[in-house]
Amino acid sequence: MDVGFIGLGNMGLPMARNILKAGHRLRVYNRTKSRAEPLQQEGATLVNSPAEASTGDVVITMLANDQAVEETVFGDEGVLTALKKGAAHISMSTITVALSERLKEVHAEAGQTYISAPVFGRPDAAAAAKLFVVAAGEKKAVERFQPLFDAVGQRTFFLSENAPEANLVKLSGNFLIAAMIECLGETAALMRKYDVDPRRFLEIMTETLFAAPVYRTYGALIADEKYEPAGFKLELGLKDIRSILAAAEAKSVPMPVGSVIRDHFLSAIARGGAHLDWSALAKVSAEDAGLKS
Repeated sequence: MDVGFIGLGNMGLPMARNILKAGHRLRVYNRTKSRAEPLQQEGATLVNSPAEASTGDVVITMLANDQAVEETVFGDEGVLTALKKGAAHISMSTITVALSERLKEVHAEAGQTYISAPVFGRPDAAAAAKLFVVAAGEKKAVERFQPLFDAVGQRTFFLSENAPEANLVKLSGNFLIAAMIECLGETAALMRKYDVDPRRFLEIMTETLFAAPVYRTYGALIADEKYEPAGFKLELGLKDIRSILAAAEAKSVPMPVGSVIRDHFLSAIARGGAHLDWSALAKVSAEDAGLKS
């Protein structure tokens, strides 16, 4: 396939690389040009605008937030201006449900296809092509681009033909991860106050009640207080919690735990932790308990 890829951050770069390895023609754009140069050396074509990345069969966006997606799609040299009728925009970014609704509408008006396909997994999973893809949009279009999802992930979940539903699922999944991090942080602080090794506590929990990769991954980061380098920054975690709370408010769904987690994210960032991995949410519980971290 003739593929454009926009956004070469910690997740986007390995995803684009795996698409290139799968044999697809690839044009790449990144605001910081140096991030794209390694892929150029591997056979990708480096372009100078989102529009230039959007002239083929499909363009994929993997960007940090709503603002970046809006600038990339709606800008003067944006995706919307260059994407051909019948060609597709696959948004793999974690964006708000409201923005996804807008993208669905504008692409339909332009005769273009829009698929929402956010992913679950950290940068190491992206590098290993082991992401989980949640795809929503026209089913025939999702099936057409399945080879791209296969190139970056180990499994694709087709949700529905209503693209924004994939964004709701992604945000809800991130809310559950954040809630788990909060609870792990609180229990780790409790263990430390009683001089119980949090690593031993984690071992018992993950080999009995919570034998899931997400508990092992984040539990180890919290037990070892290893918050750098960040796989997913605290500031991005706050963005996602705000996004799920906005979706909940739009449908009058109270999420009191989400509100607590949002405030703890704000507290962690106010203490200078914006650049840390979002597992550093646990530092708030530790510091509130009078522990040094």
